[in-house]
Amino acid sequence: MRVLETTLPGVVVIEPVMHGDSRGFFVETYRENVLADLGITDQFVQDNHSRSSRGVIRGLHAQGGAHPQAKLIRCARGSIRDVVVDIRLGSPTLGQWEAWELDDERGLQLYCPAGFAHGFQVLSDVADVVYRCSDYYSPDDERSIAYDDPAISVEWADIPAVVSERDQQAGSLDQVTSDLGFRWHG
Repeated sequence: MRVLETTLPGVVVIEPVMHGDSRGFFVETYRENVLADLGITDQFVQDNHSRSSRGVIRGLHAQGGAHPQAKLIRCARGSIRDVVVDIRLGSPTLGQWEAWELDDERGLQLYCPAGFAHGFQVLSDVADVVYRCSDYYSPDDERSIAYDDPAISVEWADIPAVVSERDQQAGSLDQVTSDLGFRWHG
């Protein structure tokens, strides 16, 4: 596995070694000791799998409070534009975002630590997104930031957006950072 640089401290993009031949390919998608060598020491306790169609935007979601959640995300089928936003109060990169294309060809994975919001938009006809979480889902501790919040101005792909009613009711960056209270410890 190889680490690719990001502009957001703590956020890591991981490029796995894929072994391919005429039969297809083989890839290790998770190996705890390798991640520990990369500085990722979270214990992942829950795996999630979502299937979405072209244009679907999920997020921007974050979980804090008594159950802060880090995520290790990959796209097992299709392709997505994956977005992470810094929501740590006092951080020099508060409100800044970065995006990567995750797909089933390169197999890139994104590590999103607690203190960051995460979302994605489906670029292919269908995409399966699989992510590991460092704490169990806790509805009382989860918040959503509007995908189109002008304080962040994420540049989504220029395709019609399909957004759930729940995500359409999401709050602003200011509301969520205040609610979750993640602090930057520079």
